[in-house]
Amino acid sequence: MKRLSLAILLLSVASANAAPVDITGAWFRSLPGKLPAGGYFTAQNNTRHDVSITGARSDACGMLMIHQSSNKGGMSGMDMMDTVKVPAGGQVTFAPGGYHLMCEGARMKIGTKVPVLINLSDGTAVAVAFEVRGATGK
Repeated sequence: MKRLSLAILLLSVASANAAPVDITGAWFRSLPGKLPAGGYFTAQNNTRHDVSITGARSDACGMLMIHQSSNKGGMSGMDMMDTVKVPAGGQVTFAPGGYHLMCEGARMKIGTKVPVLINLSDGTAVAVAFEVRGATGK
């Protein structure tokens, strides 16, 4: 039932008015075993005001969170983020080594696409099909 409700939600969001943010180049890096998958994309803000990405969800993930990788004093780390601002008329890239979605409990198959709903601070959401790639990003 949960998958059906997300599918209906994705269809309703896709048919609604255009969201203020376009999402392009969306893909997951699927890793073997129980390792989390990383989600990457570019968010382009088409408005004259800042909009923030406030979260994401997908039935392909047990939990889907926004993270930012960092390197502080030679130590690599990761911080969970509540929001990521996409400046007016600008863009933010979620890429390996920076911002990314972390998919815990991933249920996805390489070569397929999985639906993701990206929530924005203005109350809208963007439905996106993420391509699932292997560990090398191919």
